[in-house]
Amino acid sequence: MRVIGIETSCDESGVAIYDAREGLLAQRIYSQCSMHAEYAGVVPELASRDHVRRLLPLIAEVMRDARTEWAQVDGVAYTAGPGLVGALLVGAALGRSLAWSRGLPAVPVHHLEGHLLASLLESPAPACPFVALLVSGGHTLLVKVDRVGCYEIIGESLDDAVGEAFDKTATLLGLPYPGGPALEQLARSGDPSRFSFPRPMVDRPGLEFSFSGLKTFAANTVMEHRHDADQGRLRADVARAFQDAVVDTLAIKCRRALRATNLSRLVVAGGVGANRALRQRLTELARDEGGEAFFPRAEFCTDNGAMIAFVGCLRLQSGEWTRGGFDVRARWPLDSLEAIAPV
Repeated sequence: MRVIGIETSCDESGVAIYDAREGLLAQRIYSQCSMHAEYAGVVPELASRDHVRRLLPLIAEVMRDARTEWAQVDGVAYTAGPGLVGALLVGAALGRSLAWSRGLPAVPVHHLEGHLLASLLESPAPACPFVALLVSGGHTLLVKVDRVGCYEIIGESLDDAVGEAFDKTATLLGLPYPGGPALEQLARSGDPSRFSFPRPMVDRPGLEFSFSGLKTFAANTVMEHRHDADQGRLRADVARAFQDAVVDTLAIKCRRALRATNLSRLVVAGGVGANRALRQRLTELARDEGGEAFFPRAEFCTDNGAMIAFVGCLRLQSGEWTRGGFDVRARWPLDSLEAIAPV
């Protein structure tokens, strides 16, 4: 089975073609970061309009790169949520239209399921069951994955997602949008011993997260040292302290999750999963716990069409597809999905 996947949940237009036997054949991603940088955040209407402009050329490029004709395509997958409704509608409308016009089955894909399973595109791929840490601009989740479609959320953020906290702290430090990668780069030159930020909610049992207070602590630190002569050094040291606190907090909760579930495999997904300090720490943690950590390559951490095409292929192979109309969901509980055959 050969499936084309379309991702438009937020500010990246992603298209890919995945073949069940040959793997990922081609993918293209167009990021809108430069357009939204002026506003230090995503403007939904601008995002939707840009998806309209970009998708058809991206599809043509991917078809050419994969040396695929429409006669060779067996299905269409598109992100149906969660995400920005306007952006989702663009991808869903185009995906359904392509399917209708060519007599192909179409399947809506849950954006977070795409992230959770992105590591399965790699070799070696993690076998189910495993614990997944999903960290992005909109979500911070610990998920027990028994098999594809069978997800139990065992921990989540009570306020800001970790990616949101990264972006807001980066803005506080005067860094360009998107803030997460810029803060990570600045933190490399920071002094790890100058400031000690709190590790929120690690002094109590459970797997929940909270990052709003950590963001406030960073703001208060900057204010207290606003008269320092070397503001560049201050910014680097605050960035390092903030990142260290986040990495420590995520690592502590991941260790608890592995022990609570009695599992040894840890999968990390989402945009923040590209952070090098986090990858190193969780790799060491999993090894210490007698297990292994799995990470998708950086291009599969951010929103991309490859994960949508892959999940769409799995679900189409299981016989799942939709007839007639379509809808999209700004909110869509991950644990409401139907399980399919084991990977």
